[in-house]
Amino acid sequence: MTADTPAGPEAPPPCPICGKPAAPAFRPFCSKRCADVDLQRWLSGRYAIPGRPEDAVADGEEPEA
Repeated sequence: MTADTPAGPEAPPPCPICGKPAAPAFRPFCSKRCADVDLQRWLSGRYAIPGRPEDAVADGEEPEA
């Protein structure tokens, strides 16, 4: 086998919540529990995607100089 030939299917990345191997049914998580933990973190605002500075101006706030 050469370096250009894949060795087979790659192992899925570990679960982002607990680090166990991901299960195909709950990918990228290992279980429904970890998927629910992640969903709760998004819904509670623990995870957030930062916006651009222009977004604050659109919301009626003063622009930063």
